[in-house]
Amino acid sequence: MKTKIGLVDDHQLFLKSLSLMLESFNVYEVILEASNGKDLQGKMKGKKILPEIVLLDVNMPVMNGIETAKWLTQNYPEIKIVALSMNADDNAIISMFRAGCCGYLLKDTHPNELEKALDEINKRGYYNADAGNINFRRLIMKADKNEDVRITPKEAIFLQHACSELTYKQIASEMNLSERTIDGYREALFKKFNVQSRVGLCLEALRKELVSL
Repeated sequence: MKTKIGLVDDHQLFLKSLSLMLESFNVYEVILEASNGKDLQGKMKGKKILPEIVLLDVNMPVMNGIETAKWLTQNYPEIKIVALSMNADDNAIISMFRAGCCGYLLKDTHPNELEKALDEINKRGYYNADAGNINFRRLIMKADKNEDVRITPKEAIFLQHACSELTYKQIASEMNLSERTIDGYREALFKKFNVQSRVGLCLEALRKELVSL
């Protein structure tokens, strides 16, 4: 049985092209297309067959990706949400994950990578291309969620701030520490969590329930 997909994007040409691409994978069926969050809300109302995965544009008029992801998470928690964007900014990525997304893909992602991402989401429930290596696959497995990682109280505070939209400079100000000290915390936690980016760090912290949203 094919996995049912919903698409939300205000660029119609991209929307139609993506729909055709997904159908070509032969294991996905696009059952809903919407131009923004409000449009999605209207089309979801009373719908008997719902998407299992929604691919969601981040920047849209009327109701943007963050607002739409939050609404989906609150009203249809069983639906997996994948963010789509041209923006690779860490804050945008973290904001979408905090809103309930289980994956974040750039719109210039190769079709093979898109197919791989959707397969990962179907199998494991989570995907991020930035950390798409064996270490990330290990960390998203539920059995590894509580793997022991020892962090100091200061590192714990930094970790909570790192999973917000604050810049590193703002975190330094918030903690009354120098930027060099903050850099030290960041590098130490990257090593402890075996990740290479702020996004990877935040995802692992969330999966291990070391930070709260």
